[in-house]
Amino acid sequence: MDLPILLKALILGIVEGLTEFLPISSTGHLILVGSLLKFNDEVGKVFEVVIQAGAMLAIVWEYRKKFCGIGLGMLRDASARQFVVNLGVAFLPAAVLGLLFSRYIKRFLFSPAPVAAAFIVGALVILWVERRGLTVRVDSVDRMSLGDAFKVGIAQTFALIPGTSRAGATIIGGMLFGLSRRAATEFSFFLAVPTLLAAAAYDLIKHRALLHKQDLSLFGVGFLAAFVSAFLCVRWLLRYISHHNFNLFAWYRIVFGVVILLTAYFGIVNWAAG
Repeated sequence: MDLPILLKALILGIVEGLTEFLPISSTGHLILVGSLLKFNDEVGKVFEVVIQAGAMLAIVWEYRKKFCGIGLGMLRDASARQFVVNLGVAFLPAAVLGLLFSRYIKRFLFSPAPVAAAFIVGALVILWVERRGLTVRVDSVDRMSLGDAFKVGIAQTFALIPGTSRAGATIIGGMLFGLSRRAATEFSFFLAVPTLLAAAAYDLIKHRALLHKQDLSLFGVGFLAAFVSAFLCVRWLLRYISHHNFNLFAWYRIVFGVVILLTAYFGIVNWAAG
């Protein structure tokens, strides 16, 4: 495996890790960077699945005590069972709609105008929510009801629209439904585990013919880069939200929406290749 390919894998892994859990759409960034690096062929699509799994593993590692506690306490701890049920309920809406409509989403929404619009509309929603001064009903993920989880799950369905951001939809949706900033952010992290795991399993099975031994080093570098960068990003984000709101990310989304339109207009990036 030549160095340039491994360097591309490293860069894309870092991009995935830094953007997966921020409300700025990892998909949009991977399309942009992958196109600029000319690493957006069929193998590149499988590679994106692998690095998403690396980012997901960072959450499992960061919250390993909680996950172990839930696994060991499932049979005797009602709160552990409730947490698992909440995750399942929140996961289902996007999973069902994704299976039903993913083909149409890729066909009609992976083009510059819809992706840019999703970035900008998402930014306006963030700014609107932050200005409202929302009342907090739930200050911890362990205090969430089944209804709270279902509402966040409905919010996650909006992330099926390219450019929306899964993290953005679940965090801002959670805040809108009464979760504290930290509770909404942490539940978004936890919900990423079944969501990304299911997406990775589905895509790997679907594209298993593209998996080859010679690509193991490529996948390994990207996986590790995504894991490390996501781990650092998650820790940074938890510190950041203790003193700041999400307005910075909203303005960044607006700028990125303009970048999408410019790169498409000048033929730099093929946004239909998502």
